[in-house]
Amino acid sequence: MTLEYLKEALKRVPSYGTIPTKDDPVADEEGAEGHDVPVDGGLAAWLTVFGAFLALFCSFGQMNAFGTFQSWYTTHQLRDLHPSTIAWIGSVQLWVFFFSGGFIGRMFDAHGPRVIMALGTVIYVVSIALTSMARGYHEYIIAQGVLSGLGIGMLFYPPLASISTHFSKYRATALGIAMVGSGIGGTIYPILLQYLFATVGFAWGVRVSAILCLVLSVTATATVSRRTTHSIPDTGSKKTDDVSWPLTSIRALQDPPFALLVVGSCFMALGLFTPFTFIVSYASDQGISPDTAFYVLAVLNAGSVLGRIAPPRYADTSGRFALLVPCAALAGLSTLLLWPMAHSLVPLVVYAALYGLFSGAFNALIVPCIAQISDIREIGMRIGLLYSIISFPSLVGNPAAGALLRVTHGSYSGLIVLSGTSVIVGSLFILMAKLRIDSNVFARV
Repeated sequence: MTLEYLKEALKRVPSYGTIPTKDDPVADEEGAEGHDVPVDGGLAAWLTVFGAFLALFCSFGQMNAFGTFQSWYTTHQLRDLHPSTIAWIGSVQLWVFFFSGGFIGRMFDAHGPRVIMALGTVIYVVSIALTSMARGYHEYIIAQGVLSGLGIGMLFYPPLASISTHFSKYRATALGIAMVGSGIGGTIYPILLQYLFATVGFAWGVRVSAILCLVLSVTATATVSRRTTHSIPDTGSKKTDDVSWPLTSIRALQDPPFALLVVGSCFMALGLFTPFTFIVSYASDQGISPDTAFYVLAVLNAGSVLGRIAPPRYADTSGRFALLVPCAALAGLSTLLLWPMAHSLVPLVVYAALYGLFSGAFNALIVPCIAQISDIREIGMRIGLLYSIISFPSLVGNPAAGALLRVTHGSYSGLIVLSGTSVIVGSLFILMAKLRIDSNVFARV
């Protein structure tokens, strides 16, 4: 083994637990393996960010507005069912969206984003059209739950993984800009859907959203691209491509920081989406006009827009894990401390804005944290794996909250405690992941 060979090998070692700088070999584009490193810019890179923004606006953004559907169903098509039963529609959608991540991530690593996004566009638009024609509970489960969740997943994971191949030093910033799309979508959709439901009816209101999603998804598919990396010469170690996908996934979980990040995300997923589903019905139960209650969800999603912009921008210089941990903890604390005291519109809006800010930061920072501790060839697989695992707590989170609502005879106290506590526990596991990377609590990780 020559000295030159050793130097070149060191240049290919991923930078775990640190934010690359211009002096970092991993971020050095002039080295022998510089073509394997994201270039942090260029037309293709920023078109990918733009396409991801559009894809997340119409997919994850509309999913964040499920509280609008939840409230509508309880007073119209499914008014004979308990809210906890109706919540299963959104939970199935969330579960399919998360669980599909592992398969979609593997498909992305093998085939790139565009084929997946094109198929996802078809599935997603068809699912919305079928939702507009559904009549029974099981039809909503299939159309809005299963099919919509799958379509959203195929429009969500590929563009985010593609951004991670274009950016390194400014990865969190680029991903944050893309994630703003879901926040803006979550802000606009509740208002838009409520207006459409009241003016043209539920069926045509949903069909209008399908047309909008078709236009945005096609544009996103045309602009998102993956930066192709060259293969790295064999150094004698067993490479990822030499093993099957399930075994590769298991080996990824043997990485302690990644495993702790997964566990923390599971607890986060158990309670993170509860406010998005129940805050509209909570506002109505507090005597707020149903026409005004929808705006509380819009404020929550508007707060998440800022959470998707500001923390990721500072994360590239201050550390991604270093910001993710306090933002996750503050999301849980705001639920435990502020939501129980929100009995009128103003304090409820304050809580919604703050929770949106901190929960939005978690959604924007989790992908950069995964990418930071992953080999570039496994980014898609690891993002998908994490989301597949957290699909199960996501599936039971909202129905469990609804069951607590039923057991407590309409009191939201148990629901609030479950949501806030699980999010705080999740933040503690993410803190443990950070400490495994660097034992210094204040390290820039």
